[in-house]
Amino acid sequence: MNEQFRVAHKLGLMFRPETPLPDDVKSWAISQLHSKSPALGFMLVSRGTNTPIQEWPRELQPSLNERVQMWRTFWINEDLARAKKDGQDSASKQNENRKNLWGERDELKFVHRNIYGEDQLRLRFMAFWINHFTTGNIFDNINTIGHAMDTVVLANLNSSFSDMLYKSTTHPSMLTYLDNIWSSGENSAEARDARKNGFQAGLNDNLGRELLELHSVSPSAKYTEKDIRNAANVLAGWGIELKRTDEWMRSQGADISDYSNLYKKRWAEPGVKNVMGKVINQGKGGLRELTDFLASHDHTIKHLSTKLAQHFVSDNPSKSDIIYIENAWKKSNGNLNQIHTAVIERAILSKEPKFQWPMTWLFQTLRLSGATFVHGWDDLNQDRSIFKRLMRVDKIFVELGQSFWSARQPDGYSSDKAEWISGEMFERRIRFSEAIYKAGRPQYNTIQIMDRIGAGAPTRKLVDGFRNEKEKFIALMCSPELMGLENV
Repeated sequence: MNEQFRVAHKLGLMFRPETPLPDDVKSWAISQLHSKSPALGFMLVSRGTNTPIQEWPRELQPSLNERVQMWRTFWINEDLARAKKDGQDSASKQNENRKNLWGERDELKFVHRNIYGEDQLRLRFMAFWINHFTTGNIFDNINTIGHAMDTVVLANLNSSFSDMLYKSTTHPSMLTYLDNIWSSGENSAEARDARKNGFQAGLNDNLGRELLELHSVSPSAKYTEKDIRNAANVLAGWGIELKRTDEWMRSQGADISDYSNLYKKRWAEPGVKNVMGKVINQGKGGLRELTDFLASHDHTIKHLSTKLAQHFVSDNPSKSDIIYIENAWKKSNGNLNQIHTAVIERAILSKEPKFQWPMTWLFQTLRLSGATFVHGWDDLNQDRSIFKRLMRVDKIFVELGQSFWSARQPDGYSSDKAEWISGEMFERRIRFSEAIYKAGRPQYNTIQIMDRIGAGAPTRKLVDGFRNEKEKFIALMCSPELMGLENV
């Protein structure tokens, strides 16, 4: 594989056929960190005509406040449908009502972006951080995950890790996913009143635990259960069940001017807290004190430098790779531009192959071949017959075994190839390659693709051993070279 495509395979999503190859691939890769990131896609594919790639319409990218109103509408209609109890008709109305949730549109936008976006390295780093700050579809959280991708991760790729950590922790998708919306301090007004009235209310430590274990310092920091509980007390009061009315939110002491910054004063634990030796003041500002402390902690830097190296540089990164990224982190005080630049430099320097996630492999396959394997945005509301030829994106992710919208464990998807290299997972890639060839209608044949990427002799020999173009396409896309099992 030539150097441009070797780098694009490890760090990006591969160059689309119409994209000229850069002469200086390292400068190009670093410049990608500052490229524009519009949500690109297309429409009208169901009518047999591909219109030019263009930005997604504003009405298909609602704000968080707009999403909250959609969510409330969903729950009102859901309750009405259940109340009627009219069998199949009720079930039909409930299914129709699910269109008020926004997950299907966000999944399609994510896929469009990764297939047609020019900011391929930014999109790869976005996927890494989305996975690091895992959320999932619990309590119809599917409505907010896409918003977190845009406003928490993509919008902060050029900021600091401290900013990203804080904004991830306070976003409704995270607060809902890890049950913090029901957590109240043991000495809060909410808990005291509940006990007086014979009800239960108290602390939920899910988010406090994952904030330490997964999102920042990791167990290597040897924090205690008391530290976890105190972190949970700092988080007590953050987040609201979004189907609640504005009146109820105000009654709990919440400022509803910004739904991404909701804090219920009545649920907050009074007094200072101590987390891993750091004294945290009471009140809403205490959480920023905590996340800033964790973001700059030596164990956080080591944990995440190792994780970045394994995801982008090598399945088994060297100690020098990790230390290089750590040093960039420390010198820049957690500036993500500098951290990502260090990752790029080590990934280019390393000649080790990098096995790719199923979704990354799928996007690379579609970009290389020019195939159209997903529907356009107008098909969401108009011509659903497109699904007779092309799979819905949510089903694609289910079949791949990897989705950022699924209900899953908070530790996210592993970057270890051992998790993805089973016979079953390989068979899925074979089936997808065949489906892409049949339904996606690739615009370029295997010889054209191999010539453009500079495929190695073993790959060409493998492909030439098959009798027809469909089999050759499958062999190429599932070859060790394009799967990241070896450099050729």
